[in-house]
Amino acid sequence: MTENGSGASRLPKIFIHIGEPKTGTTFLQQLMFSNRRALVTQGVILPGVRPRYHFRATQDLRGVEPEPNDPLAPFEGAWDRLVQEVLRGPRVGLVTHEMLSSVTQEQADRAVKSFGDAEVHVVLSVRDFGSLLPAEWQESIKNRNAESYEQWLGHVIDSESVDPDRRQWWFWKVHDTLEILRIWSRHVPPERVHIITMPPRGSSQNLLWQRFAELVGIDPGSVDPSRAKSNASLSVAEVEFIRRINQALPPDMPEWFYMHHVKGALAHNAFAGNPKRGGRLSLPAERDEWAAKQAESVIADIRTSGYDVVGDLDELLPRPPEGARFGPQDATSDDMVEAGVLAIVRVLHEFQESLNDRPAGQAPPRPPTRLAKAKRAVLRASDRHESVYAARRAWWWVANTGRALGAKLRSR
Repeated sequence: MTENGSGASRLPKIFIHIGEPKTGTTFLQQLMFSNRRALVTQGVILPGVRPRYHFRATQDLRGVEPEPNDPLAPFEGAWDRLVQEVLRGPRVGLVTHEMLSSVTQEQADRAVKSFGDAEVHVVLSVRDFGSLLPAEWQESIKNRNAESYEQWLGHVIDSESVDPDRRQWWFWKVHDTLEILRIWSRHVPPERVHIITMPPRGSSQNLLWQRFAELVGIDPGSVDPSRAKSNASLSVAEVEFIRRINQALPPDMPEWFYMHHVKGALAHNAFAGNPKRGGRLSLPAERDEWAAKQAESVIADIRTSGYDVVGDLDELLPRPPEGARFGPQDATSDDMVEAGVLAIVRVLHEFQESLNDRPAGQAPPRPPTRLAKAKRAVLRASDRHESVYAARRAWWWVANTGRALGAKLRSR
């Protein structure tokens, strides 16, 4: 801690962006991490090189134990390291991960108190239930759920929403907006608790960024939006294709392996950019009334809470979709086959490229334990230090260029 001429402590203003999930958090994180230099020039510190640095810290805060062989492990001590780096910010320090919305009261208290005398602000982004529910079922499928849409909606709406302890259920753990705000505001005054409403479909995506940036104290026009990628929605055919994969997978497949190969390689990479067959998932019409009542209740409580609202609370009122509504029942076999073929071709192409790292016909080697540990140490360091990350990328470029040149010479 440093002192200025008047003797007052000079600590950065801390913004903890806690979610909720499916409210544009991936877009905001991608935008900020890909424009970190622009943030630094404005006195804003966003620790790490990639969002997973904040993920590790969040897992540590939540007390999550990594599975064996999890490539993102270990988590222990990650929160305290993040806090130390955030407090070095000259003006503003940023922490961002949507899983922070799921913490307990004790974990939220620890998070806020860990920043000592710094001025802590909590930022929660929220979304209307009419578009949130389809997005969350789709996300649950990408996280290994195999329930049908109708079953899932029945559990979330008919059973879990009326449970006095509904935060025991995952959807309500991260989307019980009023309870999340209560938990995080115990040691933060209401004027420093900020609620950003997610603009409705059809709005400029930059509007969400503008709201967030101006709140935190970033010039919205100082970043390059083209560097960010949002968490794109799947078509009903694509999400139903993954759900059927989930039904067939063995239960002993490790979670980290699933997240890397099914959620990452298939849902996020292979399906990204594919031509969409089938429509976009929507909320069934018979659920509209429930969604509207939920929104009205949340809006009424927020209006009297004293929290700072960035945006318009009326944006939380569900809007019926324009045109026809689509559900998994509209995913035809032809649509799923075409989506699956395109995805498999992309996955195989990426796998073929990875084989270029080894001589033809050579089986994948089992790296020595010391080498594996060294690689993981470098990976962790590259998440924290941009110079290490840059060195890794430079090495990849040199190595791949050398392999490509060697292949050309051998073919002559």
